[in-house]
Amino acid sequence: MLFPRMLALFLLLVGTTQARAESLVLLTENLPPFNMAVSGGNFARDEGINGINSETMRLVCQRAAIECQQILRFPWERVYNQALKDAGYGLFSVARTAEREELFKWVGPIASEDWVLLARGDSSIQLSSLDQAKQYRLGGYKGDAPSEKVVEAGLDVQQSLYDKENPVRLAEGQIDLWVTSSIAGQYLARQQGYKDFRVVLTFGRGDLYLALNKQTPDATVDKLRTALEQLRSEGELQAIAQKY
Repeated sequence: MLFPRMLALFLLLVGTTQARAESLVLLTENLPPFNMAVSGGNFARDEGINGINSETMRLVCQRAAIECQQILRFPWERVYNQALKDAGYGLFSVARTAEREELFKWVGPIASEDWVLLARGDSSIQLSSLDQAKQYRLGGYKGDAPSEKVVEAGLDVQQSLYDKENPVRLAEGQIDLWVTSSIAGQYLARQQGYKDFRVVLTFGRGDLYLALNKQTPDATVDKLRTALEQLRSEGELQAIAQKY
């Protein structure tokens, strides 16, 4: 009788381990319209989070039959470091840069957008290169890929902990140019009533991904990738984006 009981216990433990391997916590931040708290606050869970990429990841997890909890927290560095260090965690929406390439396992892209410099509508600034922007006061968002790219190019960027401060800073003349991305930046500006900001330079393009902790099983990653591509081919991703 002892052997069957031990076998049953073993199978139970194996089943529990497998179940845990199919469960993920996906962290995110306020990056409208890709991911944002419905309440507008700096903390939300699951259905309290919406946006293009939040809805996309919810659908991807359902298709892949993987239990995914979404948690939105602030600041960005906090959730980035947790996904980097802790097994069972992932992070979206993340720009897949050369510096980050070997730090995570990647699923995507789930969205793409241009990296731009925005000016006020009444500004006379004209640029043909990033180097020409050195003479101006630049504002950006701390930890954001476009801001990091500009800093790497040798330019000074006044980086804010809250990206929502940058439209106000630009409108009030505290900065001359806002380092941001085309979709998220203009969406955030419109949400605050600023509709006349214009692109003076496009200096790059970023694909946004789900970044998974390196300990995530390859089988789990493959399921998510397959589900994402199935939904893309079926037109589901485009349908989600059009809602925003």
